[in-house]
Amino acid sequence: MALAFDEFGRPFIILKEQEQKSRLRGLDAQKSNISAGKAVARILRTSLGPKGMDKMLQSPDGDVTITNDGATILEQMDVDNQIAKLMVELSRSQDYEIGDGTTGVVVLAGALLEKAERLLERGIHPIRIAEGYETASRISVEHLERVANKFEFGESNLESLIQTCMTTLSSKIVNRCKRSLAEIAVNAVLAVADLERKDVNLDLIKVEGKVGGKLEDTELIYGIVVDKDMSHPQMPKQIEDAKIAILTCPFEPPKPKTKHKVDIDTVEKFQTLRLQEQKYFDDMVQKCKDVGATLVICQWGFDDEANHLLMHRNLPAVRWVGGVELELIAIATGGRIVPRFQELSTEKLGKAGMVREKSFGTTKDRMLYIEHCANSRAVTIFIRGGNKMIIEETKRSLHDALCVARNLIRNNSIVYGGGSAEISCSIAVEAAADRYPGVEQYAIRAFGDALEAIPMALAENSGLQPIETLSAVKSQQIKDNNPHFGIDCNDVGTNDMREQNVFETLIGKQQQILLATQVVKMILKIDDVISPSEY
Repeated sequence: MALAFDEFGRPFIILKEQEQKSRLRGLDAQKSNISAGKAVARILRTSLGPKGMDKMLQSPDGDVTITNDGATILEQMDVDNQIAKLMVELSRSQDYEIGDGTTGVVVLAGALLEKAERLLERGIHPIRIAEGYETASRISVEHLERVANKFEFGESNLESLIQTCMTTLSSKIVNRCKRSLAEIAVNAVLAVADLERKDVNLDLIKVEGKVGGKLEDTELIYGIVVDKDMSHPQMPKQIEDAKIAILTCPFEPPKPKTKHKVDIDTVEKFQTLRLQEQKYFDDMVQKCKDVGATLVICQWGFDDEANHLLMHRNLPAVRWVGGVELELIAIATGGRIVPRFQELSTEKLGKAGMVREKSFGTTKDRMLYIEHCANSRAVTIFIRGGNKMIIEETKRSLHDALCVARNLIRNNSIVYGGGSAEISCSIAVEAAADRYPGVEQYAIRAFGDALEAIPMALAENSGLQPIETLSAVKSQQIKDNNPHFGIDCNDVGTNDMREQNVFETLIGKQQQILLATQVVKMILKIDDVISPSEY
């Protein structure tokens, strides 16, 4: 620590307990920050693209996650360094905003930091680099607007939506049945989408999973699946044209809230009390039947005697259903949740065309399907798979696909994938660099080079020669002036991403470039790191 002296030559302390703090300043601070950011990007680089590898993460309590999703990998990695935490937040914000492209955004940020390090070593001021990057990101975003294609889709013409979702799913474990999963995702989004407002509420799509079966058994149910069964094994397993009473009040005789004591000294009195309780419950059941309910779904439980009575009165019931599921059932069936028993009335009942109980495998696992609802604005995607990890990963992959379909409904512009958009931007940025006279043009060129990191990583992960492949595609793009040439990861035999049907959303790509640039600017502007040293 440098000591400071006052005008009489006496040393004084600027930082409290400074001998216990370590401090990096100037170029050292920037280099250490950049190497932390690059380290995180290096981890994710191998899981980019359709041939990307998966990561296996073990949490402190022994849970194992196997995933390919950049945001999930970084969430589960216990990152200690502050700059690395910025990278984690970078992928998280891409996940919140777009839902897809979480790996690419970190790889891009890592490449930008790497190029910035070389410029810093040449003695260029970090602020000038940051300004150059900002200019270049603007050029890229405008260029993407120009090369983007709009496509129209309607209820009958969904092919383009499905192809875009398939591009998203091709880099995941589930890519062997990406076609069926993409169709499920698109149909689910269109079922809940408000096409006039161009908005989709993803909360209305419930994703449930059950171990067993195979991935191909995954299905889309226009209704709700509840992981519960009928309260009595002899109740009917299938109810058609069900009228559903949704109760959040206890479905049993009331218990006095205060401390109380009932003195019973004869058998007759006990019988009277029992009959009284039974009559009370009988009235409740009768009230449900009078209103016209043919199924009761209850948030709380009821005892076995009540269960037996319901069975005798032919009123099927389901108990212990969670609050979120109740809300979804109410949305789907058009019913109202009844908090007080006295308020139950015919108009508050939900309607469903079919309620059935389905059992799985040889175990006693049963689930309740509520289908053909009055308002099919709530749907469930029901995933099957060989083990828990596959199901969890399929849920994450489907989340990405749902987000992509939602983004396309909001903004139906697409760019072509396979690194073609990045190569095209890189060419545009390098061409624009000559128009800037100052030191910034070095940074703008560096940005153009950094954009090539994504196609380079795609080629590397696919087992191709990275530099040869990239330069061949780049020269092809310049020669034909066609921004649709990308890396042929799947070895189809053509570099034209139009023919391969590899699409990405325009807003997703733009967001990647903007977010990565913002984080890199922030990291470059840090020139002093004061941290408590570790004793």
